[in-house]
Amino acid sequence: MINIEPVGNIRSQWGEGPVWWRGALYFVDIEGHRVHRFDPADGSEKSWDVGQRVGTVVPRESGGLVIAGDHGLFFLDEESGRLTLIADPEPDQPDNRFNDGKCSPDGRFFAGTISLVKKTGAARLYRLDPDLTLHEAFGPVTNSNGIAWSADGKTVFYIDTPRREVLAFDYENGHLRNMRGAVSTAHLDSSPDGMAIDADGNLWIAFCHGACVVCFDPETGAELRRIELPCLETTACAFGGPDLADLYVTTGVHKSVVEAHAGRLFVIRGLGVRGLPTNAFAG
Repeated sequence: MINIEPVGNIRSQWGEGPVWWRGALYFVDIEGHRVHRFDPADGSEKSWDVGQRVGTVVPRESGGLVIAGDHGLFFLDEESGRLTLIADPEPDQPDNRFNDGKCSPDGRFFAGTISLVKKTGAARLYRLDPDLTLHEAFGPVTNSNGIAWSADGKTVFYIDTPRREVLAFDYENGHLRNMRGAVSTAHLDSSPDGMAIDADGNLWIAFCHGACVVCFDPETGAELRRIELPCLETTACAFGGPDLADLYVTTGVHKSVVEAHAGRLFVIRGLGVRGLPTNAFAG
């Protein structure tokens, strides 16, 4: 039986970017300018104010975190909270900020920008290599969002939200090649947002304004399951827990609809599937 419940005490303005790492779930509050850590074993929570909108957070293999925000990519020291700038590819675009991102199995950090004024093609997907060089990986896009790799690391799935589809690419040495459409979400009157992949290779997509997480088969494009949540702004998801069998879901606060649990972190148990281990940044 599937069980859905809010966990922890944090209520984000706009929760996003969940990632499971070393026994805890990290996620961000974009509009609240904060990175959060939730430990389900003891219920403890820790937060860092990063002083800017922050689109995503990923772990660093050597310790600490990497974030992407208003002003570029930064290392975040968990002990001191200190930020160290890595790179800012769009300092001349004040209407853009970094949005979602994740690390590839070979240790590269992919993070993309969003045009806050919804200017078509004004944003890009970037790749941060372990040597800390930054490269444009794909574009133009408008609202760079969920990204996930297949278990063998040979295929990457990617969402540019206004397209209302999941793109698939062959992945090798940081390069995205042979673009094709994998899943259409046009039948849903909401926006495909954050994405996770399970051990069976199926994609789990959170739908902003849609109050649901939907599982798709990327081979056929078929919708397999739909899980309703009590928040219109269902933003992103990640598998976690000791055996990666729990699906954590972030949410945001709707600008006009009042909801009891808006902005809370949810966990969905009993799905009968498991996720893939988190990839960390190798730099």
